[in-house]
Amino acid sequence: MIKGFRQIASLTALSRVLGFVRDAAYSHFFGAGALLDAWSIAFKIPNLARRLLGEGAASASFIPVYSEELHKNRHHAKEMVNTVVTVLFVILTAIIIIGEVLVWGYYKLFSTTGESKMVLSLTAIMLPYMLPICIVAILGGILNVHRHFAIPAAVPIVLNIFIIAGIPFADSILNLPKQKQVFGVAVVVLIAGVAQIVIHIPALIRRGVSIRPAWQVHSEAFRKIIILMGPMVLGLAVTQINTLGDDLIAWWFSSSVEKGTFFMLMGSKILYPMNRGSVSHLYFSQRLYQLPLGVFGISLATAIFPVMSAASARKDFTELGRMLSRGFCACVFIAIPAAVGLVATAKPLIAFAFQHGRFTDKDTNMVVWTLFFYALGLLGYFSQQVIVRAFYSMQNSKTPVISALTAVGVNIVLNLTLMWFLGTGGLALSTTLCSYLQVVILTTILHRQLGSTIFKGLAVTSAKTIAATLLMSAAIVIIGWLSETWPNVLKLTLMVPTGAVVYLAAAKVLKIEALSIFAGGKKDFKGEFITAES
Repeated sequence: MIKGFRQIASLTALSRVLGFVRDAAYSHFFGAGALLDAWSIAFKIPNLARRLLGEGAASASFIPVYSEELHKNRHHAKEMVNTVVTVLFVILTAIIIIGEVLVWGYYKLFSTTGESKMVLSLTAIMLPYMLPICIVAILGGILNVHRHFAIPAAVPIVLNIFIIAGIPFADSILNLPKQKQVFGVAVVVLIAGVAQIVIHIPALIRRGVSIRPAWQVHSEAFRKIIILMGPMVLGLAVTQINTLGDDLIAWWFSSSVEKGTFFMLMGSKILYPMNRGSVSHLYFSQRLYQLPLGVFGISLATAIFPVMSAASARKDFTELGRMLSRGFCACVFIAIPAAVGLVATAKPLIAFAFQHGRFTDKDTNMVVWTLFFYALGLLGYFSQQVIVRAFYSMQNSKTPVISALTAVGVNIVLNLTLMWFLGTGGLALSTTLCSYLQVVILTTILHRQLGSTIFKGLAVTSAKTIAATLLMSAAIVIIGWLSETWPNVLKLTLMVPTGAVVYLAAAKVLKIEALSIFAGGKKDFKGEFITAES
């Protein structure tokens, strides 16, 4: 598990760095306004399929069953793989066609502003991206079961490279106006989707997996995947669904030149609680809190999931509980300092990365404000990824979906309430509160099923982590005070590595056992040795 986690985390870190460069290109060329608002929503709609299927339902339902079939009959396992890919291709093609028809119909019949037409047009172009990115999810799940994590983790790198190259190409080489540049980049996204599939093929062939059309839909294994998959869509991706809800609400309740500053409700004028650009502020703050979540949280959950699935397949629920406790401890060890670090370095980080071109100081302050509330939920987002996969490893998809539906419903109510007081900060706070709500519900249920083993070492790890984080915070604050008048890049050059070194040093002195994930040790929390494949 540790080897897999490090591979995924390293490649994901590279992807996030490139993602940071991509976002800097967004801020420079598009700014934080109607243009980037439209792009963010349009890109997030098909990209939600990656969240649901790439990091969620398809792979989460597929991996336990595929692992089980490999133990029983490798030939049947290969047939199941081909059937899943074929059926997914057919279903997604149908969804895309229906989606294009609906978008076109809404565009013709209901869209009344140029801004809404832009969102719909961009959505129509990028909707087919659902197909390659979801197929990639299954191919990556296959490689993960075979303990190959590098290629699946490199998938986002391909997308980022294409977009980073596409934006300046559309601007400087093609000399397209801003409104046309986003459409050119949308086409680039589709090309990147094809490239993401291609890079999986050699690794699959080396492991004896060749993808071809198949339709063994009546097999027991395939039916099991379908039964598990439906509820998993909500169960694992509730945070992503909530953030998309944040964006849509921010778009609808933002004033603009075309819409005006107020709307009419029951004969009364009501001022919009936000301004155009709010979706962009949400986007940049989401990207920043998702940096540690993607590098560590999802990487950890992805690496631990096959191990939990194997333990569940053996009916070894003691081992499953022990692995879950290790996952919780790792979440605490990473999420708490990451949240504090994000808040402490937010202003210089955002100003350095994004405040250039069309992105202003006012935009920086709005992103800082929004990021603060998202950062409060980092431990919840981390824990969600691990605990939901524990249920799925036991092939229980009903319980997570109930908690997810509850969280989505509460999120809508909180969004429509808190936005009037906190603006985009209220939308972020709502997502944060709902992440903890889902974790509390699921943890309570798992505690009844697996016992107190799932909390083993958690209290000690939490206390030591808080102590180490306080030392890290003190170091960052001191450096921030000493470098108050320095350029942002110099501040960050000192604050980030110093904070990391202080935290890791404190963790070593305090003997926080989760440090072994990074330090190269192979001991688990009980002092036992584990193999690289475990």
